[in-house]
Amino acid sequence: MKSIREIYNIGYGPSSSHTMGPSRAAKFFNEKHGEVERVRVTLYGSLALTGKGHGTDTAILKVMSHPERTEIVWQPDVTLPKHPNGMLFEAFQNGELLDSWTVYSIGGGALWDEIGTFDGGEVYPHTTMEEVMNWCIEEGCTFVDYVEKYEGKSLYPHLELVWQRMQESVERGMRTEGVLPGALKLARKASSYNIKAMQSTGSSRPMGMLFAAALAVSEENAGGGCVVTAPTCGASGVLPAVMYFMKHDQKMPDYRIIRGLMTAGLIGNIVKSNGSISGAEVGCQGELGTACAMAAGAATQIWGGTPRQIEYAAEMGFEHNLGLTCDPVLGYVQIPCIERNAFVAQKAREAALYALYSDGQHMVSFDEVVKTMVETGLDMQAKYRETSLGGLASVCMKKLNSRQSKK
Repeated sequence: MKSIREIYNIGYGPSSSHTMGPSRAAKFFNEKHGEVERVRVTLYGSLALTGKGHGTDTAILKVMSHPERTEIVWQPDVTLPKHPNGMLFEAFQNGELLDSWTVYSIGGGALWDEIGTFDGGEVYPHTTMEEVMNWCIEEGCTFVDYVEKYEGKSLYPHLELVWQRMQESVERGMRTEGVLPGALKLARKASSYNIKAMQSTGSSRPMGMLFAAALAVSEENAGGGCVVTAPTCGASGVLPAVMYFMKHDQKMPDYRIIRGLMTAGLIGNIVKSNGSISGAEVGCQGELGTACAMAAGAATQIWGGTPRQIEYAAEMGFEHNLGLTCDPVLGYVQIPCIERNAFVAQKAREAALYALYSDGQHMVSFDEVVKTMVETGLDMQAKYRETSLGGLASVCMKKLNSRQSKK
C-alpha cells in the first residue's frame, strides 16, 4: 500500500475526482506544453456527464497558462476502458498534434496513467485489514504503531496540518450563511443547526453537534471552499465532524485526534488498495462507506478500543452503506450529498459505540465487505454511478423542469 498522505489531500471543492484530479492533471500537462498553439482536453464518461455541475472545466482552465487557447470537449457517451473518469490531453503546434496523454481521475484527487506518472511507490508491506490486524496482535501493537513504523514520525506534521484544515472547514462552515452556488439554490443549514445543537440537552445535543459539523464541511465543499479529502471531497464532512465532536464534546486532546487520523487513514488506504473510493466507479458506497469506516475506526481507537474492536467498527460502518448509489442532482455535490454526510457521521459514532460494547468478534470481516462493495459497484447500473442519469437525480430533475415550465 502507498502512504496515507494520499488519502488526505488539502484542496478546493466541490469534487476530488471531478475538480482536484482534473486540475492536477491539467497543471502537469501545462508545465510541459503551456506555450503551445492550442490545447484540447476531452472529458469522457462521468466527467463529461456531471463535469459542468462539478466545475471540471473551470478547474482545468484555471491552471492553464493560456485558457483562451484551451478547448474543452465533452464526450458523455464514450467511456474509456480503465475508469469512468477518463481524460485526453492533446497539444497542437502549427496545426499538428505535438503530444497526447490519457489519464484517469480515480478518486480522492488521485490520478493514474499507464506509464506510472503519479505512482508514489509502496510504503506498507501488507495490503489487507486481516494482514495488518494480525501483525498488530502478534506484535502487541496498535494501528498507530503500525503506521508510524512504516511512515515514520515525519508523518505527524502533515497530519497536524490536515487536522488544522479540517477544524477550519468546520468552523468556517458554521459561520457562513446564505445560498450555495448553482441552479439548485440550496440554502446553507450548518449555522442554524449549530445554534440549535448548542441549545439542546440530552441525547439530541451530540447528535445535533455531529449534524452541524458534517453539514458545515459539506457546505464548504459544495461552495468550492478548502476542505480535506477523507477520502474524497464528496465525503469530506464525515471524519472531520466525528473528530470535531470527539474534541469538543468528549474533551479529547489534539494528539489523540491525530492518532485517530492515522488509523482512519490506514482504513481508507486499505479500501483504496483493494477496492475503490470513486463514486463514478462503485457509487457513493465507495465514498461515504469508506468515510464511515474511517470515522468509526478512528473514534473506536480514541475511545480506547482494541484492534479487533476497531476492525469491527470499520466493518459495520462500511457494511451498512453497501449499495449506496451516487446520484447527484444536476451534477452538483449538494443533493443528496450534503445530508448524507450528516447522517453517515452519526452512523459512524454509533458503529464505534456498538463495537466498544463487544469483544470484537463477528462473522463478516472488513476485507469481505470491501470485496462485496466492489462487486456491488460493478453490478450497479452506470446511471447510479455519478452520471446524474438515474435515482434521485432524475426524480429531482423532473421536478425542476416542471417548476421552470410553470414560470
